[in-house]
Amino acid sequence: MSHPGHFWELILGTVIALLPMINPLASAPTFLAITEGDSHARRMEQLRWACIYMVAILVVFLVGGTFIMKFFGISIPGLRIAGGLLVAGIGFGMLMGPPRAAITPDEAAARAKRDVSFSPLAMPMLSGPGSIAVTIGFTSLATRWFDYVAIILGILAVAAISYWTLALSERVVRVIGANGMNALSKIMGFLILCIGIQFVVNGVLGVVTDPAFVRAIRDAVQ
Repeated sequence: MSHPGHFWELILGTVIALLPMINPLASAPTFLAITEGDSHARRMEQLRWACIYMVAILVVFLVGGTFIMKFFGISIPGLRIAGGLLVAGIGFGMLMGPPRAAITPDEAAARAKRDVSFSPLAMPMLSGPGSIAVTIGFTSLATRWFDYVAIILGILAVAAISYWTLALSERVVRVIGANGMNALSKIMGFLILCIGIQFVVNGVLGVVTDPAFVRAIRDAVQ
């Protein structure tokens, strides 16, 4: 069984890595727009199912990520580098890109007529490519089933925080305002960029410290 300290570190690490990626605060205006016209009860129902779908999607990729990697012959360092580039690209886009485009009332009304809990709420808003890449990356840190339990608990914690944040989104957007939301998105983008670069650094270190790679370099030099 894993050391208790490692167990809690995995939970905290999952929350710290996924929360800026999912960024529920920055998603609040979009959530309000695509549920425009819905009653409060209907909006909360959509949000509740979106969080359930998000947990299901991330857990499936967490559990099945290893099998996918083995099937396609993907190494852990390669996964870290690829995931890091993807995550860093998303963070760079949030940091340097323009603010999110506003959704027109007609688009909001059209979207309010259908179920938006799975798409676009759960996928890709709450569990997009970036959060999926981060989740698969955590498989490299899980060596026992207890580690997977810790990561899943971290995912559940992120889902609970996202639900609570988006449930209060009407008040949050009213208090922070458009400029505050834009500034918050920039801060989250910087954090995501740092996480992505660290993934790449860890992947490169994994390659250069691999015993087979070291032997190949030694043989080439000799």
